[in-house]
Amino acid sequence: MTERQALVVRGGWEGHHPVEATDEFLPHLKDNGFAVRVEDSPRVYADTGYMAGVDLVVQCMTMSTIEQDELSGLITAVENGTGLAGWHGGIADSYRSSADYLHLIGGQFACHPPKAPTERRGEQADNFIPYRVEMLPAAADHPITQGIADFDLVTEQYWVLTDAYVDVLATTTLAAREWDPWHRPVPSPAIWTRDWGRGRVFVCTPGHDMDVVRNPNVTTIIERGMLWAAR
Repeated sequence: MTERQALVVRGGWEGHHPVEATDEFLPHLKDNGFAVRVEDSPRVYADTGYMAGVDLVVQCMTMSTIEQDELSGLITAVENGTGLAGWHGGIADSYRSSADYLHLIGGQFACHPPKAPTERRGEQADNFIPYRVEMLPAAADHPITQGIADFDLVTEQYWVLTDAYVDVLATTTLAAREWDPWHRPVPSPAIWTRDWGRGRVFVCTPGHDMDVVRNPNVTTIIERGMLWAAR
């Protein structure tokens, strides 16, 4: 049987551990019948001949930039059936200057609320707060979230800007605290999917560092999400 083709594109801001985090999932892909190619930039997306044969793109590329031919290649591949999957800033905070990329993904990182001003120390942990990921009852039988109950994390809680075309599987609610400029709690998608042409998109917002990626619930969701998205 011909192996399916998975492309891992990783890089950008090193604080999200793009190499170590994606390496965590390479055995899972190979165990599920994928031949895996790894690239350190989105340049490969411009190779339309190659992209036509890719069944799954796993992207972990925080911020960074993308050229128009690269983005066009990615969008065309997804529209033609290639799956696109990722977590945290590697997919929901990529290529900030591209509206077309945002349209493909369906959600963009806006902020991660920090601790109280008196608790901040000028480090990444200033943004690590306790929060809950809440599964939607309507997603109880979805192959990505089936059997997973609400769970708690202490890490960056993503507030994302999304549209009505995302299919939300889980949410998180950002509190309105006395030092915040917003005045009521804000529910925000934490896990979602998106059908795009003949392709599928999967996004999981938890995944800031290896401790979160290795949380059993997060690991399972990402593993399932990649397989769900793949052609």
